[in-house]
Amino acid sequence: MVRRVAVIGAGNSGLVCIKTCVDEGLEPVCFESSDDIGGLWRYKESLEPERSSIYRSLVVNTSKEMMCYSDFPMPADYPNYMHNSQLLQYFRLYADHFDLLRYIRFQTTIRSVTQRPDFSASGQWDIVTTNGEGEEESHVFDAVMVCSGHYTKPVLPLSDFPGNEKFSGRCLHSLEYKDADAYRGKRAVVVGIGNSGGDIAVEISRSAEKTFLSTRQGSWVMGRMSGNGCPMDMAYVTRLNNVLMLLLPKSLLNWAVERGLNSRYDHRLYGLKPKHRVMDQRPLINDDLPVRIFQGALVMKPNVKGFTASGVVFEDGTVEENIDTVVFCTGYNGNFPFLPPALSEGPHKELTLYKSVFPPSLSQPTLAVMGVFQTRGPIMPIVEMQARWAVKVFSGKHRLPPKEKMLKTSSFIRLTNKIKKNTIFVSSVLLPVPFVGVRPNVLRLLLSDPVLWVRVFLGPCTPYQYRLTGPGKWAGARQAILTQWERVARPFRTRELPEPESRPSVLFSPWLLVSAGVVTIAVVLSKNDLVPLLQGAARVLDQSKSFLMDFTVWSR
Repeated sequence: MVRRVAVIGAGNSGLVCIKTCVDEGLEPVCFESSDDIGGLWRYKESLEPERSSIYRSLVVNTSKEMMCYSDFPMPADYPNYMHNSQLLQYFRLYADHFDLLRYIRFQTTIRSVTQRPDFSASGQWDIVTTNGEGEEESHVFDAVMVCSGHYTKPVLPLSDFPGNEKFSGRCLHSLEYKDADAYRGKRAVVVGIGNSGGDIAVEISRSAEKTFLSTRQGSWVMGRMSGNGCPMDMAYVTRLNNVLMLLLPKSLLNWAVERGLNSRYDHRLYGLKPKHRVMDQRPLINDDLPVRIFQGALVMKPNVKGFTASGVVFEDGTVEENIDTVVFCTGYNGNFPFLPPALSEGPHKELTLYKSVFPPSLSQPTLAVMGVFQTRGPIMPIVEMQARWAVKVFSGKHRLPPKEKMLKTSSFIRLTNKIKKNTIFVSSVLLPVPFVGVRPNVLRLLLSDPVLWVRVFLGPCTPYQYRLTGPGKWAGARQAILTQWERVARPFRTRELPEPESRPSVLFSPWLLVSAGVVTIAVVLSKNDLVPLLQGAARVLDQSKSFLMDFTVWSR
C-alpha cells in the first residue's frame, strides 16, 4: 500500500503535488536542490548550474484567474498578468496557507531513482540524495512524483551553422539572458520566435542600436488583452468555445481566428506569417512585438544560414554585418538523468508517458512525471489535475489500462530532444478529469443553479470549476466563480470615477438575452419533462436575476 511519496522539486508543480498527497492521506517528502521554493519562477541574478533561469522582466502570459490553484484564488489586488516576483509571492502564500514547507527538505539533490529488487510486488523505489554538505543518504519510497521541470538543458545548435567558429561576436542561449543593459548601442540577432524569443527580442530592441529576430517558419501573434481590455484567455478559454471548436470545421475556425489576428496587424506585411494554420501550433503571446516592428526597432529575418567573421548570413542570402551578440532561443533537451535508463526505451532515449504522466513500461504505476508538456492555455491547472489523478492511481482508487492498451492509444508523449514539440491543446485541458471525477455536470447545474451555470458554461473555464463536485470538493468554489470578475476588475480601481447615468436598452439588456438563452438551451437539451421545465422557467429566470444584474454592472 502506498504511503510515503517522494516529490522531486518545490516549484509550482511540486507544491501542488505535496498538497494533493496530504489531501489523499499520503505522506509526502519533497526534495528541493536549492534553498527556496518557486523553481523556474524564482529569479536569480546569476546563472546556477543544472537549474532553470528566467530574465528579470518576465511577465506571465496567462491571467491570474486562469492559472491559479483551484482552491486558492490569487489576491484580488494582483494585476491580471503579473511580474514573476508576484507569482513567486503567490507560491509563498499558498505554501504558508496549507503549511507545505514542513514537508520540504531544502538543499537536497536527487542522485538516483531506481526500482527496488521486489518492485514488481511492492512498487517501491530506492532514492539516493546528497545534502548541502555533500553527504549521501538513501531512502525508500512507495511512489515518486517528478516535478523537477525541463528547462535546465539548453539546446545551442552552433554546429548547425557554418562559420560559427570564426564569428567574433558573442553567442549565448536564452537561459543566460537576464536583461538588456549589456546590449545598449549594440546590434543583436535573436534566433527563435517562441515566447522567450519574442520577449527577449522586444526588450533588447529598446536598448540596442538594431535588433533582428530570425525565425524558421514565423508565428501567429496574440496579445494578452481581448475586447474591453479583459484578459484574452478568459475570453476564449470557455466551455462554449470548446463546444464550438468540436462542432465547427477546423478550416472555418482557422479562417475566423486568422482573420481576427490579421485585422490587428497583417502578419504577412509584418513578416510574421507562418507556414502553419493558427489552430495547428501554439501562438506567440506578445503585446509589443508588432509595435516594435512598426517602429523599425525590430526587423524580422528568415532562418540563420551561417556566420561571417563579424556578421550573420540568413537563408534568403542577406547578410547583417557588425553583429555583436546572437541570442539563441532554441528550446531545451528533455531528460531526467536520475531516472532509470530502462524508462527511456527508444533509440533516441525516448521517455514514453501515458497521458503525459505515467511510463507504461512499469509493472507498478508508482512513478509520475508532472508538467512535461506545453499548452495553449494555462499550465498550472493541468499539472494540478495530473497530481490529483496520480495520487488516485497511487492509492488504488483508479487503475491504469494494460500496457498494450496504453501504448496503442494516442494519449502518450515521446520526449525526444525538444520537449516544446509536445503540445496539449486547449481542448485537452480536461484530459485527466474523467479519471478524477470532478468535471461539473453542466445540465444539472442549469436546472439546479442557473446563476452558476451561466458562469460555468458561458464564462471562462477557471480552475475553481473542478472543486465544485467530486473528490476534493471545496466549499468556496462557487463563491470563487461568482466573484472572479470582481478580482479581474480590482487592480484597475485606482482612480474613482462617477457611475454613468445612462442605462442600457431594455430590449438588448444582458438580462433578456441570457434569459432567452437559458430557456432555449433548457428546451433543446431536455427531450422529456418539457412541460415541467416550461412551468419552471419563471423560477429559473428569477434565480438568474442576481447574476445578470451583476453582469450588467460589470459590462458598463
